Amino acid sequence: MTLGDKISKLRKDNNYTQEQLAGILGVSRQSVSKWEGNLAYPETDKLIRMSEMFQCSLDYLLKDDEEMASEQQTDLGLPFFRKRLQERKSEKTVMGMPLWHIARNAKGFVAVGLNARGVIAIGLKAQGVVSLGMLSIGVFSFGMLSIGLLAIGLFALGVLSAGCFALGILTAGAISFGVISIGAIATGEFSVGALAIGKYFALGDNARAMVAIGDTEAAGSVFQKIGELSAQDIADVKQSLDTVVPAYFSWAKELIKLFL
Repeated sequence: MTLGDKISKLRKDNNYTQEQLAGILGVSRQSVSKWEGNLAYPETDKLIRMSEMFQCSLDYLLKDDEEMASEQQTDLGLPFFRKRLQERKSEKTVMGMPLWHIARNAKGFVAVGLNARGVIAIGLKAQGVVSLGMLSIGVFSFGMLSIGLLAIGLFALGVLSAGCFALGILTAGAISFGVISIGAIATGEFSVGALAIGKYFALGDNARAMVAIGDTEAAGSVFQKIGELSAQDIADVKQSLDTVVPAYFSWAKELIKLFL
């Protein structure tokens, strides 16, 4: 296959028209037509751009005796993205950013790609106000590894976080670490869980803290109770919290009181 044949095949395999490919590369449609007809030769920067777009090597483009099958072996195991992440972007922009952008490295108000950055970002690595990805960073973040103001994921780190492993201010997870922590194993200043280990307050089957309330076991240095709380117990717990909890955690203390 000649270079022109390969450009034509790659373009068609990835569902581009000559006009679309020309727009991405910043050339005229006639230039693309000449390349594919072997009447002209692309500049080096255009060849590099096409190798990135089509995820093939420069050797494949430049050497007539190499076949596409050999390049598929270096696909990094991502055929789904290879077939679907042909670069597209809206013509409308705001402050120089397209309203939407789909590409391997996407940046737009709505961005979809292997690496995506935008107000709404979706990708293997996503950064945005709302982000969804394997590695997700944003105000509202959802992913396997999720970091954000509100983070939900297998591993979640945020002010509000939920996941198998959750770390933050208000956390919920199988294993949870936070100021207020809820989980099967919960550790923090105020903890609720099957095994609850807290500094000031713990509630659970097995509870350990200054104020500890447990179903089967409770270990508390200021107050402890196994079983249901009476009205007097609740009053004693609140008084104990007022005594041991410092002022900067008063917001958390009041939240705990609401649920007693």
